[in-house]
Amino acid sequence: MSVLSSENIILVERTDNIVTVILNRPDKLNALNKAMWHRLADVMNELNDDQSIRCVILRGAGDKAMGPGADISEFESERSDSIKAAEYGALMHRSMASIRECQHPVVALIKGLCVGGALELALMCDLRICGKSSKFGIPINRLGLVMSHPEIEALVGLVGRSIALEILFEARIFDSEEAKIKGLVNKVVPDNEVEAEVHETALRISEGAPLVNRWHKKFVDRILNGVKETKPLNESELSEGFACFDTHDFKMGYQAFLKKQKPKFEGR
Repeated sequence: MSVLSSENIILVERTDNIVTVILNRPDKLNALNKAMWHRLADVMNELNDDQSIRCVILRGAGDKAMGPGADISEFESERSDSIKAAEYGALMHRSMASIRECQHPVVALIKGLCVGGALELALMCDLRICGKSSKFGIPINRLGLVMSHPEIEALVGLVGRSIALEILFEARIFDSEEAKIKGLVNKVVPDNEVEAEVHETALRISEGAPLVNRWHKKFVDRILNGVKETKPLNESELSEGFACFDTHDFKMGYQAFLKKQKPKFEGR
């Protein structure tokens, strides 16, 4: 395992073609502050440009929490009025977009508390796997705060209008079983198996053709956006659905299948 970044507040570790990004404020349960939002966006944008990556894992440091949300101690200095809040919000949205728009599959590894801003980050990931004792919620109406449009869009896209409003209106902290029922997470496993399950999931993803995984992510998002905006796919977008047939990975992949061999995709 090699460490890619020495930035203490966001750690980046790499094992082969799988990268783990770690929110690293364990003394504060990984509460998100301004420096973390800045660094997370920079890191994710750097990873997005690395064609050798097959999967990204996002997690919090330690076993107690992915995060409790925003660092409330910053509110007086950084978010005390609508102008400051809008500037801070732009920073948050840049960070969230860097996860949502990352071309590589992104898996959230959730242990312990995943509330507020931490849950909003998890919503931006493609898959979410949590431990049985994990807790979820967005209790921001208890602070007089609003969840902004990009986060609302991700929440509604995942769980639907009624469940999204239930989560926001009631502001409850709920358990992993309810999170699974609501559609917030893909898998719930025993606490001591979360890291192994996420690692196995990342390995399965990384063994697939990386170009195909990126295309599938792109196509799913385009279809969802097309439904939202009532914009039909154009000819160029439809043609892209067949571009895989010109790749080395396809030619090697189907030949390996016929020979009953395991393919080793190269991303080209």
